[in-house]
Amino acid sequence: MKCDLYAKRPLIIAGPCSAETQEQTLETCKALAATGRVDILRAGVWKPRTKPGGFEGMGLLALPWMAEARHLTGLPIAVEVANAKHAQSALEFGVDMLWIGARTTVNPFSVQEIADAVKDSGISVLIKNPMNPDIELWSGAVARFRNAGIDDRHLGLIHRGFSYFGHTQYRNTPMWHVVLEMRSRFPELAMICDPSHICGRRDNLLEVAQRAADMSFDGVMIESHVSPDTALSDASQQVLPEDFDRIISAIRWRNESTNNPEFFESLNKHRDSIDQIDSELFELLSRRMNIAEKIGRIKHDNDVAILQGERWSSIVEKSLALASKLCLSEDFMRTILEAIHIESINRQNEVMNRQ
Repeated sequence: MKCDLYAKRPLIIAGPCSAETQEQTLETCKALAATGRVDILRAGVWKPRTKPGGFEGMGLLALPWMAEARHLTGLPIAVEVANAKHAQSALEFGVDMLWIGARTTVNPFSVQEIADAVKDSGISVLIKNPMNPDIELWSGAVARFRNAGIDDRHLGLIHRGFSYFGHTQYRNTPMWHVVLEMRSRFPELAMICDPSHICGRRDNLLEVAQRAADMSFDGVMIESHVSPDTALSDASQQVLPEDFDRIISAIRWRNESTNNPEFFESLNKHRDSIDQIDSELFELLSRRMNIAEKIGRIKHDNDVAILQGERWSSIVEKSLALASKLCLSEDFMRTILEAIHIESINRQNEVMNRQ
């Protein structure tokens, strides 16, 4: 059966991280189908792991299990593919939808091989964001599948978060601003959120899923297992089918718009205020950069290096101290300060090296 990614909103995709045994796969899929909330069943058949030695999936043995799950539930099935051979095998077993994993999206060679393997097949394809926040890689993968004849009704995107050096509350940092940029490039493509891989644990799946719903995502993909604590891969982020049911029930999918005239009147009033503030804000930033150039000339005349570490540390410290008073998060303040700092350094560098 063909998966029309746009026939329903929200689109709900669920299933075990890995198809481990026939019993576990079928039991999980039947329990999920019984909730009445699943549109597409998913399972990992080939599991590319970061390090060798872990469970890497059952491969071809698991494809008949997924085919049986489709027969028993009447729901379409989806698996991840990492190379052309995987894709060809999935097509042979009548898999309805493929997704390209983050580790594969980073490799244009692999993406092209898969695109060639599914050329003009009519199968649906979802492309996860690459491990690193590189929109060009993500966009390039879209172009390769479009060139292979996968039309936009059978092509979509998955946001699963990005690898980030350092400790955060997430397994993969959401970096919502990167995804918003991707959506602005491809507004016609469905964007599915994968809270399981963003969170890496069960307790905040609903929070991330709701954030995605609030940002007009088109659906979610959530991992579920009949015995999540004993799962052979990503045990901590999988939930029981009944917990999956509660999570999906709790998500509030908001309207994209309304016909209420008072809504537009109030909205336009506040948008006009934002436009005015933005104009003043950028004018102030322009003035700040002009001063940065003057400082650059002074440093040039006195043969002093551009970067003054103590001064920058002082600016950051003073600004972050104001964060709570201004009702702004420290992460937001740091992002703004870093952008301003980079632009200031670039301006001073031009002055310092101008012939």
